[in-house]
Amino acid sequence: MIWKPNVTVAAIIEQEGKFLLVEEHTSLGIRFNQPAGHLEPDESLLAAVVREAREETAHEFEPQHLVGIYRWPAPQTDITYLRFAFAGRTLAFHSERELDEGIIRAVWLTPQEIRACREQHRSPLVLRCVEDYLSGKRYPLDLLVHYD
Repeated sequence: MIWKPNVTVAAIIEQEGKFLLVEEHTSLGIRFNQPAGHLEPDESLLAAVVREAREETAHEFEPQHLVGIYRWPAPQTDITYLRFAFAGRTLAFHSERELDEGIIRAVWLTPQEIRACREQHRSPLVLRCVEDYLSGKRYPLDLLVHYD
């Protein structure tokens, strides 16, 4: 058997001191996460994070930097996630757009609010990505190469 991690992307969106998170239904109950999801076949990492942000928050997202690449083995499962987290800005909000199934709402939270609800995070990566962003971690997008 060949082991393969699940590749995911996440959007780190900060505006006026608050971060855009989603509240969603999970197998562990209602949790908070960044707008995030799985890379699809024939999709670049950048296209994936733009799509996931749009589907989960109704915001158009423009990635500007790579914040980090994170490996996380989910407890009590055989799943390991490889997360590519991107910082960027929102370009537009489409209030009429329905959010993805399972998403309850998109919500803007301060770093203090995010820290205070860490037991409700989908994974430890939620807070880690915010903390890395706040510490100034930013890498150029041309680090990533996608061959069509």
